[in-house]
Amino acid sequence: MNQSLDEQLTVKFIKELSVPKAIGVILLISAAAFLFLIWLIYFRETAETTADWVDQLPALNALLNSVSTVLIISGFVAIKKRKFIAHMKLMLTAFVTSALFLISYLIYHNFVGHTPFPGEGFVRPVYFTILISHIILSAFVVPLVLTSYYFAFSGKFKTHRKVSKWTFPIWLYVSITGVIIFFFLNAYV
Repeated sequence: MNQSLDEQLTVKFIKELSVPKAIGVILLISAAAFLFLIWLIYFRETAETTADWVDQLPALNALLNSVSTVLIISGFVAIKKRKFIAHMKLMLTAFVTSALFLISYLIYHNFVGHTPFPGEGFVRPVYFTILISHIILSAFVVPLVLTSYYFAFSGKFKTHRKVSKWTFPIWLYVSITGVIIFFFLNAYV
């Protein structure tokens, strides 16, 4: 089995999917996920009962975001060293930890709803600046990550690199600021 590295890293059904169709599906999934999240946090009534373990989910979320941060940076280092397989494994693992974060985040907000920030004074505008930038960029990170994966797994590595130049810093920022937001909230609870 003498496959080239490019052939090993591509997925046949993704490679056969046209770019416009793939981008359309990615945008549709991303928009639906973001709108669902907004509805869940701000418009839906919270659950009437809450299990004790739900209070632990923000800490788990911060841990998952921290792990994602380390994996994203490690994946960046691996690609700079031209370690393609290590890069792929690290980025897929970062995707899994980010997906686990999202699941845990949704479960938490299903029970708790919106989490108000009780801090006052100078810290309040600092917190909301970080939070608002985090929310805005998190809306863009999902389609960027999925698009980066689409181009990588379809063997379009040149386009993958172009998209990933935007994906990397945004994904990293969203992961880091998620942890910062957790610590802000914990400092005032």
